Amino acid sequence: MNSPLPTLPDHFQTLLDDESLLHYGQDWTRFWPAAPSAVVFPNSTEQVVELVQWARTHQVALVPSGGRTGLSGGAVAHSGEVVVSFDKMRSVLALDTTEPSIQVQAGVPIGEVQRVAAERQLYYPVDWAAADSSQVGGSIATNAGGIRVLRYGMTRDWVRGLTVVTGSGEVLTLNQGLIKNNAGLDLRHLMIGSEGTLGLITEAVLGLTDAPPQHAVLLLAFSGLEAIMPAFTELRQQLTLSAFEFFDQACIEAVVAHTGREFPLDRAAPFYAVVEFDDIDGASQDAALASFERLLESGDVIDGLISQSSAQASDVWFWREGISESIAAKVPYKNDLSVRVSRVPAFLKELDGLVSQRYPGFQVLWFGHIGDGNLHMNVLKPEDWSVERFHSACSTLSPEVFELVRRHHGSLSAEHGVGLLKRDYLAMIRSPAELGMMRAIKRSFDPDGILNPGKLYPLED
Repeated sequence: MNSPLPTLPDHFQTLLDDESLLHYGQDWTRFWPAAPSAVVFPNSTEQVVELVQWARTHQVALVPSGGRTGLSGGAVAHSGEVVVSFDKMRSVLALDTTEPSIQVQAGVPIGEVQRVAAERQLYYPVDWAAADSSQVGGSIATNAGGIRVLRYGMTRDWVRGLTVVTGSGEVLTLNQGLIKNNAGLDLRHLMIGSEGTLGLITEAVLGLTDAPPQHAVLLLAFSGLEAIMPAFTELRQQLTLSAFEFFDQACIEAVVAHTGREFPLDRAAPFYAVVEFDDIDGASQDAALASFERLLESGDVIDGLISQSSAQASDVWFWREGISESIAAKVPYKNDLSVRVSRVPAFLKELDGLVSQRYPGFQVLWFGHIGDGNLHMNVLKPEDWSVERFHSACSTLSPEVFELVRRHHGSLSAEHGVGLLKRDYLAMIRSPAELGMMRAIKRSFDPDGILNPGKLYPLED
């Protein structure tokens, strides 16, 4: 698939210049050089079908491209593939206020879905810092999570229907937007999280819900790692939580350095959390304050504040949502891990010890959605190291990290996908039988292997 590119049909909008190839050929990872042969912009499902048929005829690999905000190399085109960008498929096709749901093309940004829903007093609750740049198709292909999984679940929980073009050029209309449908296998769920390896998502029907209730936010400073889960248990028992997001002092320092803003708490602490809870007309303030005081008395919390307005709540959220952007230029090596919530304390203690032992000279930042068992370990590249040297050094630790994940019956990818970054480690947590079935499913939907080849599935011996 590295031979000279066959001629594309004239009516396809195509870019071939070096700047565009670099821009569209990579995601937020920087460990593989972007080297696509072209970038193509279909504007309809029919054009995607035509493109897939052309690719099959000429045996050209296709890499789907959404907002390219992924962190696992799933959208990297590094071997002469044709990038299929959905930037021209940004139409909102329908909004049903009865169910409620919204039908959109795959290139619509998640932030736009949220704004359109809000105009009708509705809500799409899957949210993260890059919502305005990430696209619906990409979020479904990676089963994105975000900051409110604790209450609302993952993207999978909100996908009512899909239109998908398979690797054989067939159009599948899956689930028709239905709430209840038990007529055979639900192929929709195979597509969710498949990272563009089974089909190219062109349209989606997303479920919506009522606008969220008024909420308030706690910012807590913890005395140590062991204090986080007791605080989570206390607050979950006393309040209706929608988010419990933790991060360490190094994250605060990175955001301060990047933005110049002043952190609102006086006392420095090793770990912090942003905790969002329902607070209709201030009715939960007393319970929140009582929990806060109990945590202070126990020594688990050493400082904190409770938001008194939506503006102050946004200011508190800034310190969690600004982390990824603040470290992006430092080429972080990210491990996106998950275990059952009850196993978080033991797992995090062991993982922290392993990282401290093996990465004594590297800066490591911890943050994540600890309320649903999802931890993000971010190792930052030293300024005087090449990307290649850094990637190699981090890769030597990954088997040990994933072995620890396996022992705790967890996952090596909670929400960012497998892509290239974790492909070769998937066998550590998936059985040979599972991997064989996954490969068989891949061959069924993509018989020529043209859709995002080399991603997700470990290479066979």
